Amino acid sequence: MSHNILLNPGDVSLTQLRHIYFGADLISLDDSVWPAIEACEQTVRAVIARDEAAYGINTGFGLLANTRIPNEQLAELQKNLVLSHAAGIGKNMDCATVRLMMSLKLISLSRGYSGIRPIVVQTILDCINQGLMPCVPEKGSVGASGDLAPLAHMALTLIGEGYAYYQGERIQSSDALAQAGIAPVVLGPKEGLALLNGTQASTALALIGLFKAENIFAAATVAGAMSVDALKGSASPFDERVHQVRGQPGQISCAALYRRLLDGSEILQSHNNADCKKVQDPYSLRCQPQIMGACLDQINHASAVLQREANAATDNPLIFDNGDVISGGNFHAEPVAMVADNLALAIAEIAAVSERRIAILVDPKMSELPAFLVKDSGLNSGFMIAQVTAAALASENKTFAHPASVDSLPTSANQEDHVSMATFAARRLGDMAENSAGVVAIELLAAAQGIDFHAPLKTSAPLQNMHRLIRDKISHFEKDRYIAPDIEMALLLVMEGEFYSMIADALPSGKKH
Repeated sequence: MSHNILLNPGDVSLTQLRHIYFGADLISLDDSVWPAIEACEQTVRAVIARDEAAYGINTGFGLLANTRIPNEQLAELQKNLVLSHAAGIGKNMDCATVRLMMSLKLISLSRGYSGIRPIVVQTILDCINQGLMPCVPEKGSVGASGDLAPLAHMALTLIGEGYAYYQGERIQSSDALAQAGIAPVVLGPKEGLALLNGTQASTALALIGLFKAENIFAAATVAGAMSVDALKGSASPFDERVHQVRGQPGQISCAALYRRLLDGSEILQSHNNADCKKVQDPYSLRCQPQIMGACLDQINHASAVLQREANAATDNPLIFDNGDVISGGNFHAEPVAMVADNLALAIAEIAAVSERRIAILVDPKMSELPAFLVKDSGLNSGFMIAQVTAAALASENKTFAHPASVDSLPTSANQEDHVSMATFAARRLGDMAENSAGVVAIELLAAAQGIDFHAPLKTSAPLQNMHRLIRDKISHFEKDRYIAPDIEMALLLVMEGEFYSMIADALPSGKKH
């Protein structure tokens, strides 16, 4: 049964945005938005009636900003803008991504600074709730002057051009609208520009990267705690006092998570005595709060920036209630690009430290477990090549983690001479997230295998629940078998957020608002 997500533009939460992406809930707008939208559209009408030149309303675009367009050609101007800017390339974004992007555009336009008619906003809302998703190629935006190409492809569907997905089929937008009972929009002054300008494609992709980073962070925290037990590591490094004297907030939060996850473990208690010969664990175990805490700080920072961006008016020009029409640059997605780069670092580091724990788990000299976590090693190779796969994925992420925001190529005949590259910065997070999820999935399997070898001693109650979640899908690796399906199943558990609820209270989109 679908539930309704009531959006109050300017105050939409990360939790709501996460539900929009992962769920199929219906969306509605707070009633207060409609008067502001109508008032702003009347300001545009007044500008035209006074025959004043205003960028994007009755002028050309970009380098052609000084070219005045006669009033009788303003509708054609807006349609031409959409058609000519729909120049994207590559495979289409998936429907969940487009749904989030359209929702962000809905939020931005509903702030009442864009000068469009309520019917345009209502049409976007109807398309979202009917599941009518435009075909939007993923490549073609440099993240400045707005995500022009992706948003133009979105706008194509609203005017009955291009293609859309509806009821599982890719069909012409005009047919999709007709089947859904939605009338195509005939664009008025500034409406095409308002639809195309803005950071909604790059912000949607970055938000998705954020949500996936949260899922991976949660799974990696659980996996790391399980590895501590599997390797009979010490809980002393998680002592609250250690982290308080440093004062880093993410580190303090993470240490508390590890204490909570490991509390009550029989395995931990079995070697927490004077007979234990270990003095210090390797960094990938001992420094988890410091490493994962730094990643959590980046996730928290990115979440704050992206929540602000999701609620922002980012098209150009912006129209204010005193009648001022101001050309600015809110479409420049530099804030999105930079936090996408920060998320890339966090996603890469989560996998890097996870891979190091896997390497310890499969090494009998360090783990004191059977070689490669399987009985009769030699006859059986166990997790030998699973660790190689983890190493390959972690290494690939190092290349992906190179910052995109430091790159720029001038566009539009040098009118747009510095761009953010935010759309690629955010889009590459999807590939990185899948790589890191693969590494963490392998650690979950390896750590669960290690815990199995300590029976009848049990891990903590929270980790028993997580161990059971894994074992319900993937049996103990008794002897060599086709291992790729095991990894794929564990990867799905990570990506689908099955571990998210364990630590949701520590994550931005899980905190109560």
